[in-house]
Amino acid sequence: MIKKIVYIIFITLFFQMSSSIAGSVDSEELKNKSADTADECFEGFSRAMFKLNNGLDKVIFQPVAKGYRAFPVPIRKATGNVVDNLRSLLTLSNNILQGEFGRAGNTAARFGINTTAGILGIFDPATKLGFEDLGKEDFGQTLGAWGAESGCYFVLPILGPTTARDAIGLVGNVFVDPIYQITHNTEIDNGVIGNSTYSEHNYYYYRGTGAVDFRAKNIESWDSLEENSIDLYASLKSLYLQNRKQKIANSKSTVETQDDSDWEEIDTN
Repeated sequence: MIKKIVYIIFITLFFQMSSSIAGSVDSEELKNKSADTADECFEGFSRAMFKLNNGLDKVIFQPVAKGYRAFPVPIRKATGNVVDNLRSLLTLSNNILQGEFGRAGNTAARFGINTTAGILGIFDPATKLGFEDLGKEDFGQTLGAWGAESGCYFVLPILGPTTARDAIGLVGNVFVDPIYQITHNTEIDNGVIGNSTYSEHNYYYYRGTGAVDFRAKNIESWDSLEENSIDLYASLKSLYLQNRKQKIANSKSTVETQDDSDWEEIDTN
């Protein structure tokens, strides 16, 4: 049980940081509005936790990501594709919850094609067939699409930056993610599947691999943000909130404070 909690903590930190450093918006509509009016709560505490989390990244996560980069590009590309393909099932659930059935059909088609013709998602023939990747969705975005305000912004120890809405969304993801349900449902097929082929640890391997893959893709991007930010905490907060606003609006624009060339192979979740 303790081992499982440790897995959850570290993997969630990876993905919370992913959402933060990948965020971007530059359309005129979003430029004319504030990024998101989330109130700052417990700023002193949040800044202390930010320093803790950033320290953990330098000591643990960044070295792991750099080690992952030693693998050949084709292997890393295939790994990222497989993780993205599995992740699309969570997107599908949230497409449906948001009533975006056109996007849901596109997501389902991509998953079916890439899982079969793409050999479990290693390749992406769906894009060549006209089913483009429309972006990822999570339950925090669904809450936003339903009209929920972001609420208070704060930084959690280990878990990283979030808002009241997104914190609830993290919990909601557990219930709407088919991969989580399959790997954790020990009653499937009288427990045979749940205890063997689809055991719980496979879920954490999948999430952890995706987190490492993302961090490896954005090492330079994060370093650039650190070097060019007067207040890294404030810059990260702004990017996080802009990113969430962008996702909820299904915008594909870029942040005016970052050039596209500064961010390579960005995966926003």
